[in-house]
Amino acid sequence: MIIRRYRAEALGDSFGIQMGGIDGLGTAAAWGRVPPGGKTEVHRHDESEQITIISGDGEFLVDDRRIPAGPGTVAVFAPFEPHVLGNVGDGELVFLTQYWRDAAEVNDAVRGEGRVDQARPIFVFSTPPTPNGDLHLGHLSGPYLGADAYVRYQRMNGARAWHLTGSDDFQSYVRDLARREQRAPDEIAAHFSAEIAATLALMDIEPDQYTITGTDPDYRRGLREFFSKLVASGRIEPVAGPALADPENGAYLYEVDVAGGCPVCASATRGNICEECGEPNAVVDLLGPISVASGLLPVPSTVTRFMLPLHAFREAVLLHHRFGRVPARLRQLADRVFRRERLDIAVTHPSDWGVSPSESEGAGQVVWVWPEMSYGFLHGIGRLAERLGEDWKANAPQPEWKLVHFFGYDNSFYHCILFPALYSLAFPAWQPEIDYHVNEFYLLEGKKFSTSRRHAIWGKEILSPDSADAVRYFLAATRAERTRTNFTTADYERVLHEQLIGIWQRWLVDLGCRVTQLFGGRAPEAGNWTAEHLAFLRRLYLRLDATTASLEPDGFSLRAAAAEIDGLVGDAVRFAAEGDRLGGIGTLDSEVRTSIVLELTAAKLLAAVSAPIMPRFAATVDAALGGRGLRDWPNTIEPVPAGTSIALSDAVFFRPSLDAAAVPVADAVSS
Repeated sequence: MIIRRYRAEALGDSFGIQMGGIDGLGTAAAWGRVPPGGKTEVHRHDESEQITIISGDGEFLVDDRRIPAGPGTVAVFAPFEPHVLGNVGDGELVFLTQYWRDAAEVNDAVRGEGRVDQARPIFVFSTPPTPNGDLHLGHLSGPYLGADAYVRYQRMNGARAWHLTGSDDFQSYVRDLARREQRAPDEIAAHFSAEIAATLALMDIEPDQYTITGTDPDYRRGLREFFSKLVASGRIEPVAGPALADPENGAYLYEVDVAGGCPVCASATRGNICEECGEPNAVVDLLGPISVASGLLPVPSTVTRFMLPLHAFREAVLLHHRFGRVPARLRQLADRVFRRERLDIAVTHPSDWGVSPSESEGAGQVVWVWPEMSYGFLHGIGRLAERLGEDWKANAPQPEWKLVHFFGYDNSFYHCILFPALYSLAFPAWQPEIDYHVNEFYLLEGKKFSTSRRHAIWGKEILSPDSADAVRYFLAATRAERTRTNFTTADYERVLHEQLIGIWQRWLVDLGCRVTQLFGGRAPEAGNWTAEHLAFLRRLYLRLDATTASLEPDGFSLRAAAAEIDGLVGDAVRFAAEGDRLGGIGTLDSEVRTSIVLELTAAKLLAAVSAPIMPRFAATVDAALGGRGLRDWPNTIEPVPAGTSIALSDAVFFRPSLDAAAVPVADAVSS
């Protein structure tokens, strides 16, 4: 007989509350105590866990649900299921937890079985591009291809997912280009917003919501209401502080107007954010600042702006990071930022280009475009809801919403630190669950793509109905996910001609020719199976599992997915070469049928798993195999039904560039 009794004095700090282990039971176990108003940290682990409430009045927070937990309540959590236990009563909440590791349950959780909540809306945002130029391959390879492929995969798994982006009209870079070209900012924004939308369409990226902030009829009103919520919180106030001004005309300098060295890493930067280290600056702390317009040393001034004491939100932001997917790079950035003793962020700036706050203290200022964007995402959800007939409101975000952000590392501070702090002020009852997917800089011939310096290959220079999937595949395969990667024209041409045409297309067409020659153009039935056949089928299952893992939210990587898809083709080509050896042996006709069936099975699988990255290619392969459209992600591997007409031999999947000049080379522009 074993007896263990609860002793409050034996507990210690753990998971944000007090806990103490219990030895000698059939499972690992511990007592826990939650003080009034307290709650555990959100956490997940690979054990199954059973929690029994002994006394007190609590509630479990699981995803977007709040579940009452009084005495006698027993809850069991599966491996990796995030959960929180809070105390909503006046006295202590005491509970017993027992936990164990079940290998089968861990396997099911890791493989994602049953993970898609088909009722939960998923809003996938790609950072709205600045309409001071068209989109180049650096833009397209990052947030836009990433968000598009993510949504396509989610929909194939039955999820309700939508891609939202738009035109970030009120960026200071738009005003700067308008000044240099002596045109109106709204004219610049309208022109390039239309060009951006057209380039996305050429890339087969068609967002479900494309918000043009400068012309949306309700955008300004909604933004002002959002900003007033921030001010009403009492944490954002007008404060007089140091600033820089142009010595010739006294113009206020920020963002594009001023250049200097980053006060953190000393890299060359513009005002307010450093693209290299990702950390914000206050402009006045730049090293060797220069007014870009005049080329002169700025003069100090004092300006009253609405300021956010971001340093006070450390715990709120770090708690937010426990609820979603936050890559290590972003956690490092947050750790560095919150090591500062103070970090006061101006959320308005003196300007005539943007949306002015309703507050009288904001006269002559506009809401800074980055805090503005935090509202813009919610506004996009509201606009989407109007078309879908859903009850989603920008001013009333819901706990069941799942948000997914795709952005470049240079925007990381805004997305994963500033936005959560603002949401906590505007909507204190909302704990947003946001997954962050960040890409590094995609280089062009060893240098950064740059809109302002026109060092770029523009989307419209390379994209067409014939090239879209080749471009999508190459950008996916070379995407700058954890490290910077490089685009060169020679590499793209090599992949197109040697890999996509020389290997993929040659195999598919040759397979079609063999089906025509041996079986009259129709898929045969399998015959006798050899050990080699079984081994190849197992390889197909491995490729399916690996590609699935690469496109799942937790491990999303287009580079990994592209590598697995290419590996699938490589496996099939090697298998076909072995099968050809059987072709002249009359006694092995049954085995030849099985080999052809397996190659067709591989082609069918290729069509399905390539659909999120190469939708045109996938649809063409599917049609050539007698398919009726690629709607579902494969959970298993199925052969092409016997008797199906196969049209692979006549299909064209990729077309070569007309000549060496067909793919442009970036202009030689000085940095």
